[in-house]
Amino acid sequence: MGVAFKDLIVSKEIALSDLKDKIIAIDSFNMLYQFLTTIRARDGSLLTDKNGHVTSHIIGLFSRVTTMMENGLKPIFVFDGVAPELKKKERERRAEVKAEAKKEYEIAKQRQDIELMKKYASRTTKLTPEMINDAKQLIELLGLPIVQAKSEGEAQAAFMVKNKDAYACVSQDFDTLLHGSTNLIRNLSIAGKRKRTNKLGYVTVKPEIINLADNLNHLKLGLDQLIVLAMLIGTDYNIGGVKGLGPKKALKLVSQHSTDFDALFKEAKWEEHCDIEWEEIFYLIKQMPINKDYSIKFSPPNFEGIISFLCGKHDFDKERVEKTLNKISEANDIKQRGLGDFF
Repeated sequence: MGVAFKDLIVSKEIALSDLKDKIIAIDSFNMLYQFLTTIRARDGSLLTDKNGHVTSHIIGLFSRVTTMMENGLKPIFVFDGVAPELKKKERERRAEVKAEAKKEYEIAKQRQDIELMKKYASRTTKLTPEMINDAKQLIELLGLPIVQAKSEGEAQAAFMVKNKDAYACVSQDFDTLLHGSTNLIRNLSIAGKRKRTNKLGYVTVKPEIINLADNLNHLKLGLDQLIVLAMLIGTDYNIGGVKGLGPKKALKLVSQHSTDFDALFKEAKWEEHCDIEWEEIFYLIKQMPINKDYSIKFSPPNFEGIISFLCGKHDFDKERVEKTLNKISEANDIKQRGLGDFF
């Protein structure tokens, strides 16, 4: 779900070239959900191979990640571990939303209403173990590191940035900022022209970078205050936050109380809106379990394995895959050897 910080945060547009040679820690689940939501057939159904296995996520992954590699980026993929118990309500809420969307999709399907089918189908998105395994296999074949988080992937990615093992986190959500990531990059996997939601025409989406220090200065807050601000607006652990408090009102309240959080939550009437003590959520965010025993190693792409996986197993067009792999070769100054020398 993420935190509704969009109206408060300042960012700067960047180009892929600005990230050349930089290591970036990607919130993998966040990115894969984007692909599963947006890469679909006209009626909203997921794309599949001839055996019925979903391919929407690996189509997006192969396309976007190879573009990153061509431009000299060095992505690390961070995968979620065990979700905190406090996230149980959010998981239940999402399940209910998906179930309701599934019902609406079936009604639209009976009516052959393509637009509604597409609308509701995207809301039924579910990331299965099979999809996760396929994604990991492709990432490994591309020679890119995978880091398994103990719990929330955003916290793990943020730790790696704070540890200077990566330059920035990559996610559409703002949660990594709460975990202290010095830089957050958004729109990296959805850059380009995108159809306007429920409107005619298209909008151009460009990558943007959000610097934590710049935003704390802009908001005149410390990191603990930023966490508290997120809690008032709503996090995955207290859905919806405090009723009646939007981002701007919540910011004003936090600014007024500085670091006197007891007084802040009392005035906000926290207990009327949340059945969890504020301290429990606050310290979960600050002390999220982290995997500190990770390794980062980049390897040459296994082109033969990629072709076997994508074309042999999932029916990708071999000519297109080879063309993309040749671009990776050229970008890494090995075009003289040609693609065939890797087989």
